[in-house]
Amino acid sequence: MANTKSAIKRMRQNERRRLRNRAMRSKLRGAIKTARGADAAARPAAVLEAIRALDKAVSKGLVHRNTAARKKSSLARSLSAAK
Repeated sequence: MANTKSAIKRMRQNERRRLRNRAMRSKLRGAIKTARGADAAARPAAVLEAIRALDKAVSKGLVHRNTAARKKSSLARSLSAAK
């Protein structure tokens, strides 16, 4: 258990960040899953939404930029293959 005031504050901050990151990561995974499973008509919009979510996750430090680039590339390839 934390002893100092600063350690207690850090625990509070870390818990808030953990919950925020967990929610954002879940939303990101859902957007990617929706884009991969979308039918031909809805796929372009779903892929754009997933790419937007990936970019936002990178800016928040949730995922590494190379990881996001790899996932975006995969989504773009699946989109062009579906056409």
